[in-house]
This record gives sequence, C-alpha cells and structure tokens, in this order.
Amino acid sequence: MSTSPTAPVAFLKGHGTENDFVIVPDPDNAIDLPARAAAALCDRRAGIGGDGLLHVVRSAAHPEARAMAGEAEWFMDYRNADGSIAEMCGNGVRVFARYLQRAGHVTAGDLAVATRGGVKRVHLAKSADHAVTGSEDGDITVRMGRAVLPDDGVTVAVGGREWPARNVNMGNPHAVAFVDDLAHAGDLFSGPPVSPASVYPDGVNVEFVVDRGPRHVAMRVHERGSGETRSCGTGACAVAVAAARRDGTDPAVTGAPVTYTVDLPGGRLVITEHPDGEIDMTGPAVIVAEGYLDPAWFETAFATRPEARSNG
Repeated sequence: MSTSPTAPVAFLKGHGTENDFVIVPDPDNAIDLPARAAAALCDRRAGIGGDGLLHVVRSAAHPEARAMAGEAEWFMDYRNADGSIAEMCGNGVRVFARYLQRAGHVTAGDLAVATRGGVKRVHLAKSADHAVTGSEDGDITVRMGRAVLPDDGVTVAVGGREWPARNVNMGNPHAVAFVDDLAHAGDLFSGPPVSPASVYPDGVNVEFVVDRGPRHVAMRVHERGSGETRSCGTGACAVAVAAARRDGTDPAVTGAPVTYTVDLPGGRLVITEHPDGEIDMTGPAVIVAEGYLDPAWFETAFATRPEARSNG
C-alpha cells in the first residue's frame, strides 16, 4: 500500500517549447510516486501543474532501469498528466537533461539517459554567452532512435471530417494526419477517434499537420493521458518522418539526411533523420522554478485521488 512522504519533497518546474513538467529529484528511488500522486502534482488547479512528471532516479536504483545502468547513470521515470506510465517523452528528455546540468550532475557535452523506450543519447550545447555568464540555456539535441512505421491503414476523425493517418511509432504510438487547416483539429481536450481502434490498444498520440514551406510544417497534438499540449517531441519526430515519406525525401532511399522545421504552439523544434534511420531532435529546455512540497498535501493527494491505469 502506498504511503506519503513525511518530510518536504523537493521539486522543480521546467518546460521544452512549453511542454511543461513537474520534476521530482529522487536519486535513490526513495519516494513512492503512485499514479494518484503523479496526477495530483500535475493538476493545474490543485497541484503544481504540468503535462507530465519527470521522476529523476539513478538507473541502478530503479528495477526498470538497472539493466541500462552500465550505459546511462540516470533514469527518466516518466508519467503522463493523469499519472499513467509512458515509454518516452522527447521534450521531457531535454528538460530532464537540463535539470541534470542545473544540479551539477552533468556539464555541457554528451550524456546518456535511460528511459522505458531505451537509452537516449543527448547533447547539451553551450550557449553563445556561456564563457561570459556561465549561462546554461543552449539548445539540447536528443538522439531519438529510429521510427517504426507499421503498415496499418489508420483514419482520424474530428467534427464529421476524416483523414487518412500515418502510423508512426517513436517508442510510443502516433497517428499523423495532414490537413488543410489546423483549426480542423477542433477541440483536442478529448482524444479524436482513431480507427481501427485495434491498431492502438493502449491509446495513441494524434498529430494534425499543415505545410508552412519547403521542409517546414506546423502541428497540433493530442497526447494520450494529457489532452492537447503545447508541444510533443516524439510527435514532432513522427511528423517529420511522415512528411519525409509523403515528400519522397526518405533518407534511407535518398542516402542523404533530411531536416524538417516543426512549429508547435509552444515553439519550434528541428528534426533531422539520417540515412541509417536515427533521428535527432533539437530544441530549448528551461527550468523556471524550484521549491518544496508540503508532506501534508501529499497525504491528502494520496487519500483523495484514484489510481490511473498505466497505458504503457
């Protein structure tokens, strides 16, 4: 049975292109964070508020990450806003890396982060004024791995309209639909119907995409477990992959890397896919606040919120 902490719990708040997260540092995996506690922390009215939660744990201390401890010291135990567990979050990895830098665990350069979607390679760039101010606000690049494109015919529907969608898996599932106007996505607080439902038994992130120019697109996204968010890193990667296939610029076919600029409501990400299939995502990550959580609040949160179902 879950028990709440008896001492104040440190937290931080950060965002990557306005995809925002509550960060709970817990190197030894000593803090019990069941789904109800994660959801309470992400509640925008009664908690800190965020699109998700980044539980920062040393890989060797977490049963799901111990096998990766030889490659990556730190494990990103990621939760959706409803408290459910997710495999990966691209913007979350950048914010996770920024926290490690801020806390002095890493410096600018390369590092590895363990996730449920595997070990992710990260590069923290020095900002232009780093030598003068010590600033730690340079862009962060994450090697996101390779996309898997199951050959499933998928349809997305909103407000009586339907669009064919590309099924793209970035360690988590996506349905990418190209539309004429982002307003066609309607109200994305509830998930748009995707058919056949059997393709995504654990739910799906849905991206609506319009063209802005050559290799330049804009998108809106509904994230499973969170609703519409200001940004989604894995979603931006899925969109770039789908656009490359649509445009005939698949790097595996052309033999040359392809880069797409992806505009999201919260900012801009640059996605590069290489001929070997590896995908790089580059963008900002910002820590905006830090403080302590009242253990009495935690006890109330544990007692009043139901557990969320894990959606994998």
